[in-house]
Amino acid sequence: MTIAQVQIRKDELTDAIMVESDPGALADGAIRLEVESFSVTANNITYAVVGDGFGYWNFFPAKGGDNAGRGVVPMWGHARVIESKHDEIAVGERLYGYLPMGTGLDVVPGNVSASGFLDMTDYRQPMSPIYNQYARLAADPEHDPAKEAERMIYGPLFKTGFLIEYFMRQENWFGAKEVLITSASSKTAMGLASVARQNSPGVKLIGLTSTPNCDFVEETGLYDEVYAYEEVGHLPIHDCVSVDFAGNAEVLDRIHHHFTNMLKYSCLVGATHIDARSALGDAAPRPGPNPTLFFAPDHGMAFFAEHGPAKGGELMAGAWHAFLAAVDGAITVEKHAGLGAARTTFLDMVSGKLDPAKGIVIEP
Repeated sequence: MTIAQVQIRKDELTDAIMVESDPGALADGAIRLEVESFSVTANNITYAVVGDGFGYWNFFPAKGGDNAGRGVVPMWGHARVIESKHDEIAVGERLYGYLPMGTGLDVVPGNVSASGFLDMTDYRQPMSPIYNQYARLAADPEHDPAKEAERMIYGPLFKTGFLIEYFMRQENWFGAKEVLITSASSKTAMGLASVARQNSPGVKLIGLTSTPNCDFVEETGLYDEVYAYEEVGHLPIHDCVSVDFAGNAEVLDRIHHHFTNMLKYSCLVGATHIDARSALGDAAPRPGPNPTLFFAPDHGMAFFAEHGPAKGGELMAGAWHAFLAAVDGAITVEKHAGLGAARTTFLDMVSGKLDPAKGIVIEP
């Protein structure tokens, strides 16, 4: 058999090639996974944009061919065990977790329980354990066979939004009563807006987006007000915080220069606008607070350390089900067959061509 990967040039994300390789013999204690499905979202673009700084390129090394300077972008999705040399994991079992943009993967299960395990492969250990967890679907409380597409499309993004809201609420929203959310059409932003509606109803939600996406963002019903980026300089000035998912330095400059010291906290999360990704670069100092990067895995570890796995999972699951109800019908799920479709979708997303009203699932 062969394993295929979509390999991206790290310094030029529009350079993506398909590469096949022989995975070799399966190691003792390991299992071999066949990737069944994954979703390509703006989250994956962020993984590629900030990959070297946060180790995202290290999860799934590029294999085969001349792969110098190339990496494999992580995805969230479902896989099936096709070979096992682990006593507790059987061939045919289905899993959910972190997968390569490819057709297969070997992992080494550890800390095995009925509901999941950690991949103990040596090169993955320096990274956050959040990304090394695999759920065993037969006993996974989050698994709903009818909502597998939604879990891939929204799940990881929703959890980031949940953790941002939790962090802001713990800080009393830094004394502000409004939050400006850039890239408001992104699924992470929608997750944040939904959880804030549930848990922080006193905070006004301002969605900022590109002009073509304004109608979609308004139709979600998640935001109190929606504005195009060009309108930022005309917004009423109140105490506020900003959560920037776009990573667009020009947009962030507009927010800081318009609100200045009325901006109480500037939170950086993603980088969906890769053609203008210099929010943390060498730009001149901005008025107001220094932008602060939000790294969801660290906040996730702290959240579960505070509440414990059971209570933390309960809190997150309750907000997740409410979110699914809130966004029901907001997007159309499109399924595409073949790994080539993943390459095409990724390149379209890098170029900003994909409609936010669509959720793309790849079945390689």
